[in-house]
Amino acid sequence: MKYITLIALIASLASIICGYVLDVPYSQKLIGFGVIGLFVVVFPLFGYQRWKHKDIKDYMLTQENLDKMRENQKNKTN
Repeated sequence: MKYITLIALIASLASIICGYVLDVPYSQKLIGFGVIGLFVVVFPLFGYQRWKHKDIKDYMLTQENLDKMRENQKNKTN
């Protein structure tokens, strides 16, 4: 999965750079496709890859997590 994300990132960045460097009639389209590739393909793949094995409840502010944070603060000050 990380290799697919890396390849998509390189392809998007290459498209953006080619759009700026090359003097062709469709250079604005290259830049646009590169930006769309970043936001529609690369960022969601990266987010999925990073959050794949994590529990979302660990990052929510529930009463249990608030109590754990208070307990950790008490232990740090003592």
